[in-house]
This record gives sequence, structure tokens and C-alpha cells, in this order.
Amino acid sequence: MSEIHNVLRGPVEALLFVSDEPVTASQLARILTVTAGEVQDVLRALAADYAAEERGFQLREVAGGWRMYTHPAYHPAIEQLVLSWDTRRLSQAALEALAVMAYHQPVSRSGVNAIRGVNSEAVIASLQEKGLVGELGKEKGPGGAILYGTTKAFLEKFGLRSLDDLPPLEEFAPDPDTESAIRERLNAFDSPMFEDNSGDEDDLEEID
Repeated sequence: MSEIHNVLRGPVEALLFVSDEPVTASQLARILTVTAGEVQDVLRALAADYAAEERGFQLREVAGGWRMYTHPAYHPAIEQLVLSWDTRRLSQAALEALAVMAYHQPVSRSGVNAIRGVNSEAVIASLQEKGLVGELGKEKGPGGAILYGTTKAFLEKFGLRSLDDLPPLEEFAPDPDTESAIRERLNAFDSPMFEDNSGDEDDLEEID
């Protein structure tokens, strides 16, 4: 590694440790008055070093930036230390609604209800409070329903760089009866207006 990279490792690590959200190579480069490419090389090298040394923390590229995370192998010990951890767990209902919005966004409350088969208003409100989902816009037309989707915080919490990193739905293939029931709900829910909204951002009315 070049001399400039050795010089940058310390300050880059320090900035990562004090950041409470992912930071980009460009942001770090502006602070350190170097090029983004130099910082990007240092970030990748640090991530590789931490992984090779089995450190208690990891450096991951998520949500368009880089952030430090505790190593998954030590999560049981961390759970014992952080007494409030259990209060932050998502319920099964919340996980279901979050999955619907992650894979079918932008989606309205009625859309989530139709797919889950139950009222999801309280669950969606809870996910909004946690910052995992937010309002993306509205369906066109009078009384257009609010459309929801996942947030940058969602990517961060689940360690994803983008929604493209979501595992394929095929990995969670249900049994035939469940698959048939899901398809019936989706078919009942789908409409031309919604299909247009899910594929074209111009069909969304932005919410200020």
C-alpha cells in the first residue's frame, strides 16, 4: 500500500467510528482534502483487513456509503449487554408488512392489507416511527392514496447497499397452497393504475 494510504488509514477509521450513518468516500475525501479514489482504496483495504483478522467489528458498504458494524459472531454477547435490545425487535406482523413494502414498493396501505389479508395500519405506523418506511408519493387522481416504500435506514439496518441486494423471492418459495393464496390476493389487488405507479416515477405526486 502506498504511503498516502498508510497516512489515511488512521483518520478514515476515526471518522468512521464517530459517524452515526453511512458516509461516502467523497464525504471523507472532502474532509481529508484528498481524492475520493484514494479514500475508496483505503476503505476497501480496511474492510479486507478487518475480515481477515476476524476483528470484533466489520466495515460494510451499505446505503451508498460505508459504516462500521459489530461482527455477527458476537451478537449473542452484545444482546446480553444491551438490555433494551428486545424492545427494538420487529414483530412478525411488522416483518410481513416490511417485506411487502420492500418487494412491492411503492405500495399503498390498502395494497399491504390486500397482500397480507389483514389491516396493517398500526404496523405501518410503527415502521414509520422506526424510520424503516416512509411516504414516497401519492397515486394520481382525486383522493390519491399515499404510497409507501423503504428508506435509507432500512438499507442500513439490514446491511444492504441497495434494493438490488434483496434476496430473490424464490429463496422463500412457499408451499403450493400458500403460493396459490398469495397469487389470488395479488391478482385481486393489481390494477392498471397501480401497475403504472410501480413502474414510472412520473406517475407519483411528490409529497413535500
